[in-house]
Amino acid sequence: MKKAIGIDIGGTKIAAGIITESGELLKRVDVKSDPSDRENMFVRVLEAVEQVLEKSPFSLADIEGIGVGVPGKVDCENGIAIFQNNLPWKQFPITARLREHFGLEQISIDNDVYMAAFAEWKAAQVKRNETFVYVTISTGISCSIIQNGSFFRGAGFAGELGLIPVLSKADNKGIKRLEKVAAGPAIEKLAEKELKVETISTKEVFAGYANGTCEYLPIIEEVTDNLAQGLYSISCLLDPHKMVFGGSVIVNNPFLLKLMKEKLKSYQLPEQQHILGQMRISTLQQDNGVVGAGLRVFERL
Repeated sequence: MKKAIGIDIGGTKIAAGIITESGELLKRVDVKSDPSDRENMFVRVLEAVEQVLEKSPFSLADIEGIGVGVPGKVDCENGIAIFQNNLPWKQFPITARLREHFGLEQISIDNDVYMAAFAEWKAAQVKRNETFVYVTISTGISCSIIQNGSFFRGAGFAGELGLIPVLSKADNKGIKRLEKVAAGPAIEKLAEKELKVETISTKEVFAGYANGTCEYLPIIEEVTDNLAQGLYSISCLLDPHKMVFGGSVIVNNPFLLKLMKEKLKSYQLPEQQHILGQMRISTLQQDNGVVGAGLRVFERL
């Protein structure tokens, strides 16, 4: 049974796992990120790999290679993390550095959302000739498209769903980028304004809605309408066969999917509504980035 190490790198934590060729996650560890300095951050990545090996019955000799998901823009061919908003790795040669440290030739890197999308694409058993979209709703909003068995990358910045403009009723109305009116931090800001409180977490907002507290209803109505507008852009441009959602906002609040589908349906023509029956929430949840990174060692798109 072949095994690889998958790494999912974020601004707050680094997850590393041992993944089989079939996508089974055998062991996972999380290490706190250190974005204060590019070298300090890389040391934390090394620690994550070393810890997952220490806590498993496997050694580096059992590992075929390492897959790495990095936020932002990535040069997959040359193994360089080009730019990230939340990490100090501008033009960081992560593939070369990992090869130098671990001595493994097979190192695959890609954008973190693309890695998660790959795991979801495999899990969904999508046909090679179908269009698949993975959407993440968390502290940010983004998506990845797999068309005919290959990633659709455009000129390198495709899938930035969070940048799509939507007509928002919040914040004195107007055209806003989706991420600014529907991601986790935006939900908190909207709730603070509507409820006239200094601070509130997304967890508290969704709990208030789930409990039927009337003050929370228009907040979630606004958020889901904004999300539906963004999804309608995907529906019109790509007309996908399947769509999977991940990210903490929707994974922890699965009722959002039903609300988004209801609002999306109101925008769609009947010919577009086939996607409503093919939208689901990730079954891999917070492991999809690690699993996808590990699987990319064995298969590239």
